[in-house]
Amino acid sequence: MNASNDTRISEFALLGFSEEPELQPFLFGLFLSMYLITVCGNLLIILAVSSDSHLHTPMYFFLANLSFVDICFTSTTVPKMLVNIQTQKKTITYESCITQMYFFILLAGLDNFLLTVMAYDRFVAICHPLHYTVTMNPQLCSLLLLVSWIMSALHSLLQTLMVLRLSFCTEVEIPHFFCELRQMIQLACSDTFLNNMVLYFAALLLAGAPLAGILYSYSKIVSSILGISSAQGKYKAFSTCASHLSVVSLFYCTSLGVYLSSAAPQSSHASAVASVMYTVVTPMLNPFIYSLRNTDIKGALSVFFRGKP
Repeated sequence: MNASNDTRISEFALLGFSEEPELQPFLFGLFLSMYLITVCGNLLIILAVSSDSHLHTPMYFFLANLSFVDICFTSTTVPKMLVNIQTQKKTITYESCITQMYFFILLAGLDNFLLTVMAYDRFVAICHPLHYTVTMNPQLCSLLLLVSWIMSALHSLLQTLMVLRLSFCTEVEIPHFFCELRQMIQLACSDTFLNNMVLYFAALLLAGAPLAGILYSYSKIVSSILGISSAQGKYKAFSTCASHLSVVSLFYCTSLGVYLSSAAPQSSHASAVASVMYTVVTPMLNPFIYSLRNTDIKGALSVFFRGKP
């Protein structure tokens, strides 16, 4: 491939999962179904929280925001992939690729921060129940949400600007189904040392620090639960954070899987497949995890659709 200093390359080619024609209808149906389930499931969570005054609490406030972010997160990648599969056209313009990458990084960061804030909410609720309503007041909840948006937007802007300074070869092919940051850096013809340093430092700071906060919160939560004398009290305390713990485990385990698959040699296809887990599967499963054993959510949805509990 011939290197050039033209940073204004007009388009990229998203190779996706497979070029075999017989697999395209199956892939289209699979991802369309997953996308519709994700959007509908998360919309139901938002409707349940907004329509029931009993759910106007910090925990459900952050849950509704997480559902909104998950809808947007999936919408940055899946619709474009569906269009490419249906039209058999794999190209994406340079501007669209950069835009997609910006919003993907922004929303992935928001997912990360919201899960951390939700862990803090559960920490205060279980470890300091008498101070919960005072500590987790509407002003603090709004501030935590605003800070999450600002930090995610600044990080995404930094990474995007770092990519804009790179030069790309002609006829660039991205072995992925969306414009993933690491793939973009690897395909650049210019020096990417600074990009890699910023990427790893940001991952350490913006993923490591929230994860440390979550682990600290849950270490205190477990310690408090073990201090409860009655078995019923322990079960009730644990049940309030079981759903969040499941979502956190799913998010970080799938993210770790993507990192390990991308670090392995000859890993482009494996990385694309692994990315499906946290870009599509995790947002799709979140509504089920939060609603299947949550009587409050099920009750709110029952009132919303049937007009009675």
